[in-house]
Amino acid sequence: MCIGTPLRILSCDGIAGLATDGTREELIDLSLTGPLPAGTWVLGFLGTAREVISETEARQIAAALKGLRQVMAGGDSGDAFADLDARTPQLPPHLAAAHAAGKTHA
Repeated sequence: MCIGTPLRILSCDGIAGLATDGTREELIDLSLTGPLPAGTWVLGFLGTAREVISETEARQIAAALKGLRQVMAGGDSGDAFADLDARTPQLPPHLAAAHAAGKTHA
């Protein structure tokens, strides 16, 4: 499984970018996003920027990944999923539409 990580662009030279996750720097391929200005947040997968994200999204993803690391180490997730804790479960739009139409099975 591949997990995307939020990265902030430090510099860009064409489709090659230098980015940081706050603890380390890495070269990333910007072929899918195109050249980006310094300060832009991206979701990186295996050395490639897959999409541009907001700073808020970057912080939420980083908090969730930190919570997962804590759980994997035997600890508590803390408030890593606070944005989900206060929400009731929601069906994806296509399943909500099927449910509203009275469908109960596939």
